[in-house]
Amino acid sequence: MTKNILIFKGSPRERGNSAVLAEQAAAGARQAGAQVEIIYLHNLDIQPCSACDLCVENGGCVIEDDMAPIYPKLAAADAIILATPVYWFTFSAQLKLCIDRWYGFHANQWREVSHKRFGILLTYGDTDLETSGGINAIHTFETMCRFLKSEIVGVVHGSLSDVGDAAQHPELLQQAYELGQQLASGREMN
Repeated sequence: MTKNILIFKGSPRERGNSAVLAEQAAAGARQAGAQVEIIYLHNLDIQPCSACDLCVENGGCVIEDDMAPIYPKLAAADAIILATPVYWFTFSAQLKLCIDRWYGFHANQWREVSHKRFGILLTYGDTDLETSGGINAIHTFETMCRFLKSEIVGVVHGSLSDVGDAAQHPELLQQAYELGQQLASGREMN
């Protein structure tokens, strides 16, 4: 059975380092036979959650913006890849807005996004995962996945600051490619 993989690019740089890793993961997933869709969040009009709780009454979010067509894609995905740079010690605002709006699945107890497989791609300008704040992003993703009864299959991360740095790190490109393959095939990361 063909897997559906949804990739979110959370960087404002369309061709930034986390976006390059996302493209590598997509290539790996496609090579393994998956259907892949990439959503570049920066150009979308996604409003913040207004905490109106009308999603509980209406069975879904009532905000009319670019998030509306993403909801069915999330529900149909077998796996989700979250690609983001680390800004101010966690993941980007673009990705945060999107994830916050998953609250719109509250009416169904988040069934649409539960029991999924996740891949995480993080880039940061500091020297390592701890001092960059990347660890904060990972902890948030771990907590989110625990709540959703979902599994993080793999996390690929590296110190990549300037545009083009990803090309200088073939090992990270390979890890991202393999993460895509593993999400498509159902295998675990090595």
